[in-house]
Amino acid sequence: MPTSLPNQAGEGEGARTISYVYKASLISSAYQFELTEAGLSWRIGRRSGVWPYADIASIRLSYRPMSMQSRRFRADIEHRSGQSVSIFSTSWQTVALMVPQDRDYRAFIEQLHERLKAVGGNDALIGGIGPIVYAGCCLLLTLVAIAIAGLLARAIATGQFAAALFLVGFAALSGWQMGDFIWRNKPRLYTFDDLPETLLPQWPRNQVK
Repeated sequence: MPTSLPNQAGEGEGARTISYVYKASLISSAYQFELTEAGLSWRIGRRSGVWPYADIASIRLSYRPMSMQSRRFRADIEHRSGQSVSIFSTSWQTVALMVPQDRDYRAFIEQLHERLKAVGGNDALIGGIGPIVYAGCCLLLTLVAIAIAGLLARAIATGQFAAALFLVGFAALSGWQMGDFIWRNKPRLYTFDDLPETLLPQWPRNQVK
C-alpha cells in the first residue's frame, strides 16, 4: 500500500496537491490527508472533512517515540470549532513492523505551514508537550536518577559490582531515552519561518519538496 501520494496538479489547476497517508493501527483504515486549494482535506474511517486554511486554529508538533519505533513524530491540527486531527510520521505495516515515513511526513508538514502562512493565518504554532506533562516528566526523571544513585551507592558499598555495572548501564540507557524525549519536547512557540528541527524527521531540505 502506498504511504504517501504527492501529486502535481495539472496546468491551470492552481497549487500543487500534496497527499499523506498512514495507518494508526493494523486494524484501522488508512488515515488520508491532502493539501488542496480549498484547504486541508482529511478522511479518517467514515469521517471526513475539508478545513479552509484560514479556519485552522493551531498546530502542535511533538516527538512521540514507541518501543517499536524510536523515530516517531506527531502533528496535532486543531480547527477553530475545536475539532482536531493527528498525523504521525510512522505507519503500521505488520504486527511487528512500524515503518517510518520521514521524508513524506516532513514534506507534508512543511507544505502545510507554507499554505497557512500564505493565507495570513494567525495560528498558534506550538512545539513540544504541554507544560504540566513536561514538568511531570522532568520530576519523574529526577526521581529515577535519585533512586538509581542510591541503589548504585549501596551496590558499591556491599561489593556487588555486577549489580553496580547493571545499574550504570540501565541509567545510561534510561537517561538517553528519557533525556532525548524531554529535550525534544520542551514547551515552546515557533514561527512559520523557523520550524523546530528537533520535532521534525531529519531529511535534506533540498530533497523534501
